[in-house]
Amino acid sequence: MDWSPILISMKTASLSIFITFFLGILAAWLVVRMRNPVWKLISDGILTLPLVLPPTVMGFFLLDLFGVKGWIGSFFVEYFSIKIAFSWPATVLAAVTMSFPLMYRSARGAFEQVDQNLISAARTLGMGEWEIFARVLLPNAIPGVVSGGVLAFARGLGEFGATSMIAGNIAGKTRTLPMAVYSEVAAGNMDTAYDYVAVIVVIAFLSVCIMNGAAWKAGKETHGG
Repeated sequence: MDWSPILISMKTASLSIFITFFLGILAAWLVVRMRNPVWKLISDGILTLPLVLPPTVMGFFLLDLFGVKGWIGSFFVEYFSIKIAFSWPATVLAAVTMSFPLMYRSARGAFEQVDQNLISAARTLGMGEWEIFARVLLPNAIPGVVSGGVLAFARGLGEFGATSMIAGNIAGKTRTLPMAVYSEVAAGNMDTAYDYVAVIVVIAFLSVCIMNGAAWKAGKETHGG
């Protein structure tokens, strides 16, 4: 069995969850603080869009933007001689795009469930918005935020459609575990495909257990249990 898809998937999922985790929290906080309901609705719709669109459609949009002829991709090629499409960074780009809505919506839901009286009390004590976020809002929303991280990591690990469009299926370069499963099944190598599927299941299960344990511990500490 070729181990490169496992290494590529782990690198991709690890970097994508690092990016998605912080971007999702920041986006959720900014949307929650919006006062204009129209802008809030529009912003939420745009940020959630990758969750409801087919992955291949999102991959098409990414390819259109980051391909060598796309306005972002061509900029990187012309000024930095960096080709984004069909490279390893493209796998990260696809994973971040597809997992971001799960992180964002989980974080937003967790923030909105925090008792508003705590936030009002913090404001009366003279705390700034960043201080309220760091010392009041985020600590009380940790269980929901971590749960969002679980979903986002699992989504990034299992991303297939957008990855196939923007990164391709290049052995040793962009072939992630889902792509490897597809390739082995297409080639009729079912035993190898079973091995890759087993690896995905084990990694996903262990990740969920570890992160759920962290969320439970954080929630227990937050509520003084």
